[in-house]
Amino acid sequence: MFELSSKMNDERIEELGEDHIGTSAKTPLRADAFDISDAEKINKIQDSVKDILETLGMDLTDDSLQGTPKRVAKAFVNELFMGLNPKNKPKASTFDNNYNYGEMLVEKNIVVYSTCEHHLLPIIGRAHVAYISDGKVIGLSKMNRIVEYFSKRPQVQERLTMQVVQAMQEALGVQDVACVIDAKHLCVNSRGIKDIESSTVTAEFGGKFKEKETKREFLDYLKMDTDFD
Repeated sequence: MFELSSKMNDERIEELGEDHIGTSAKTPLRADAFDISDAEKINKIQDSVKDILETLGMDLTDDSLQGTPKRVAKAFVNELFMGLNPKNKPKASTFDNNYNYGEMLVEKNIVVYSTCEHHLLPIIGRAHVAYISDGKVIGLSKMNRIVEYFSKRPQVQERLTMQVVQAMQEALGVQDVACVIDAKHLCVNSRGIKDIESSTVTAEFGGKFKEKETKREFLDYLKMDTDFD
């Protein structure tokens, strides 16, 4: 009975991963996620990576591989997954809209480098973010940094899209924010179905961007045919 249950659970886990199902709009973190320092995390991850490579049969005494566990651990903590740590969240400074610009502002083609949380393989694409000011504006580079921050963690694209919109809404104090992300998932491109041509498009619309006319105007900026209805 236990073996059957375990097999069914393994199959369910694999199904979730293949279908890119997210279980929450928030990144699933344990309560003790930051009880140890980054340096301690690097040391623990280094040991784990070493164990993985040795299990695969790699000779870690080779000059090329000796530093790999440490390099991977540092990349995980300081770069690829730095967005897990709230201390790295960018300060989204806003300013008064003194020039009374009332149309939508669109920041196109923000580079997205993220990591699929199901197979820990790269997600690479572009984000397009827009908002309509209600008295406040945000620095253009801050929009890029918000995308980067939420990208640098194990992710599903749907959640990433929602988190970018929610962060912008919080910073600006308005609901009128939209985000579209078009990205390639290497878990699809390099394994499984191995489809190197397809990409995934997700969208999140808030406030006025839920209205058909405003949504269409935004998508026209992006030259996208879909209405996301």
